[in-house]
Amino acid sequence: MEPNLGQTVVVQSYKHDERLHRIWAKATIIDSSKSQIIVANQRTKVIEANGRFWYTKEPSVTWFYKEHWFNIIGIIRPNGIYYYCNIASPYVIDEEALKYIDYDLDIKVNKDLTYKLLDRKEYKENLKNMHYSEKLQNILESQQELLKKWIEEKTGPFTGGVVEQLYERYLILKPETP
Repeated sequence: MEPNLGQTVVVQSYKHDERLHRIWAKATIIDSSKSQIIVANQRTKVIEANGRFWYTKEPSVTWFYKEHWFNIIGIIRPNGIYYYCNIASPYVIDEEALKYIDYDLDIKVNKDLTYKLLDRKEYKENLKNMHYSEKLQNILESQQELLKKWIEEKTGPFTGGVVEQLYERYLILKPETP
C-alpha cells in the first residue's frame, strides 16, 4: 500500500512470537518517504491484546522507520514535549494496518532530554522465552545505542520544535470527525 498524506491508518504492534500486542485504532499520516512514515493522533483508542482498551490522553507525533529498529513517539503535554521510544522492528504497511514487532526495550525521554531505559527485565524474559537469536540481540542493542545517540545529539525527532511543527500539519490534515 502506498501511504498518502492525510490518510488514516490503524497501527498494530506484535510480539516476536507473532502474537498481537496492541492496536491504535486511528492515526493520520502527516509525512511519508522511502525511509519513514510519521503519524499523529489525539484521543485515540488503544486496544490491548486482552481486549481491554483505553484512550490516549495527550496528542502525539510518531516516527516509524523502514531501516531503524525503533519508533519514536513525541508526546505533547502542556509543560513540554516528552518522548517514548520503542525498540521495535522496522514497520511494514498493508491494506490492514501499519505493523511492527515490539522488542520490549523502551526509552522514556523527559522534556529536558534526560532519559531512562525501561523494561530490561521484560526484555530478558522474552529473549529467553521467545528465543531471540544472537544476531537479533545484537541488532536490538546497537539500535538502542543509536537511539541514545540521537537523544544526546538532539537529532531527528529530538530536534527542538519539530514535534510542534508536525502536529500543526496534523491539525490541517486530520479528517473531520462528525
